Amino acid sequence: MSFNKTKEVIEEGDVVILYLNPNNIYSLEVKAKTFNKKAELVDNVFQTTYGALKVISLVGQKYGSKIELTKGWAHVLQPTPELWTMILPHRTQIIYSPDISLITHLMELKPGSTIIETGTGSGSLSHSLIRVIRPNGHLYTFDFHEQRVSIANTEFDRHGLSDFVTLKKRDVCLDGFGEELKHKIDAVFLDLPHPWLVIKHATVVLKQIGGKLCFFSPCIEQVQRTCAKLICEGFIELNTYECLQREMNVQYRSLPILDFECLKYKHTNENITEKNERRERKQEGKLLTVIHAQSLPGHTGFITIATLPPSCHRCTQK
Repeated sequence: MSFNKTKEVIEEGDVVILYLNPNNIYSLEVKAKTFNKKAELVDNVFQTTYGALKVISLVGQKYGSKIELTKGWAHVLQPTPELWTMILPHRTQIIYSPDISLITHLMELKPGSTIIETGTGSGSLSHSLIRVIRPNGHLYTFDFHEQRVSIANTEFDRHGLSDFVTLKKRDVCLDGFGEELKHKIDAVFLDLPHPWLVIKHATVVLKQIGGKLCFFSPCIEQVQRTCAKLICEGFIELNTYECLQREMNVQYRSLPILDFECLKYKHTNENITEKNERRERKQEGKLLTVIHAQSLPGHTGFITIATLPPSCHRCTQK
């Protein structure tokens, strides 16, 4: 239940993050028993490269504390959407934290916002959206795949987030979002292969004062086609972004220092040989500097944001 609120002490039933090193991070549900591969109920013992951990022994430990394993140690952390994005089981391609932060900013989300997400997938974005809009906001999320919907519903319940999210199995391209959400939504987010098919439905559910529509597409052709549809439906303030990460290396570099003594004698009658000797003196200094890494940044997708003005709602109603 520890996704729901910040806690100091681990309780039975919590979902915790076990951090061994940057390449070994796991999520655990704190309970005494679990089912093995043969569907037998056994003691909940988690095996790591640094030894075994009896998971129920975490009860009473403080979040952030260092715990002993049979062959080493690890840290037990409070779960966050960022950590969950790093370790969640991938049922689909997911959106990562840099893009999530930009999406949240562009949609102008805040506590109390009511939003729609289409393409629940693995739930990476869903957890971050819920954190922003709670305690008074609500997330309506849709996916057409029945098994993904079932698993995501179980995760939301296990993480203590069920009060803030409604997950439904629906093909929104064909069926829309339902009459019950008409003009109740602050922002709509689309992560679909054909986002242009949902634009008409989005105009029905967005609020009549500056509703936001944001979509994520890996290909520029998808962006072009969807933007053309947005313009046809009366959306304004269309902007497309690409969030690229670039590594920067901090290091010392040796740079030559100008020899002012040499310049001093430039306009004197000093012997030419001595002047040349001064110019040949090599002087270097070290400067702390930042340079970009040689590797090229990787592309994830294009993020487009648009606003539906009140006049378009009046046209839709007519």
